[in-house]
Order: sequence, then C-alpha cells, then structure tokens
Amino acid sequence: MNLVTRKPTRTRSPESWVIYQTVIRGEVVGTNSVCEQGEWEAMELARPGVNRLVQSGITNEGEAERLARGTSGDTKPRGGRVAAK
Repeated sequence: MNLVTRKPTRTRSPESWVIYQTVIRGEVVGTNSVCEQGEWEAMELARPGVNRLVQSGITNEGEAERLARGTSGDTKPRGGRVAAK
C-alpha cells in the first residue's frame, strides 16, 4: 500500500488594503498611506495609536491608492470657450 503524503496547502486569505495617516502630537503629518491589512495590524500592535485609520476593507490595491490620493494628481480641467449667444 502506497501512501502519498501531501504537504498541507496554505490558503491565502484575500488581500485587504487600508488607508492610514501618521499623526504626531495630534497633527496629521504627510499624506495618506496605503498598506495591507496585516501590515496595519502589525503596526498597531507595535505602536498603538501612532497612526490613524482612514478606511479599511478595500479589496483592490489600485483602488486604495486612488482613494488615498483623493484629487491629488487628477487631470486639471481645461478651460473651454464660452459660446456666444
């Protein structure tokens, strides 16, 4: 009888991204930052309250980056001509 031993497969949970801000003496310093949920949890364990969570549960890194950036980097609207009446 041949028994095949299999290594247990690690199922990776779906990634989740968070947006956070660094706060020093009650003031937000710098811009919004993005990291994976697990990284956020590790930062909070290491230094609780140093960073402020803005939004969590974002399932796409690109979306998290866009949300963190806000309107910064958006294309500026071009001035159009006003039609004469």
